[in-house]
Amino acid sequence: APGVFQLASLLVELDPSDEASRILCADALYQMGCVEEAHKLLSVALSRNPQRSPILARLALLQLKKGFMYDGNQLLKKVIRIGDTSCLLPIMDIFKDEDRRLMQRHCHVRALTILKNKQED
Repeated sequence: APGVFQLASLLVELDPSDEASRILCADALYQMGCVEEAHKLLSVALSRNPQRSPILARLALLQLKKGFMYDGNQLLKKVIRIGDTSCLLPIMDIFKDEDRRLMQRHCHVRALTILKNKQED
């Protein structure tokens, strides 16, 4: 992760508009345990392109990790509304095991709640 972070940081310096390098940099920061720095980097990337599912999904995990369930839900809803959920599966490979379980458990509980509410309606 430190080597990936250094390489991604150099790529961001060469091309500050390169979103993929920013995401790679944020992923490396996350892997190194620098969650706040990763969050800041993703927030900047999101401000430039608010409809990017890969950024929203990563931010959702970071919000859930911090215990901000409402914020995490809102970000996941945006990903679903955009319709590009294909980013979720590859991102799960990046997440640490405990965070992967957190995201899976959270999404499972939310899905069951939605289904239950629809059945009641």
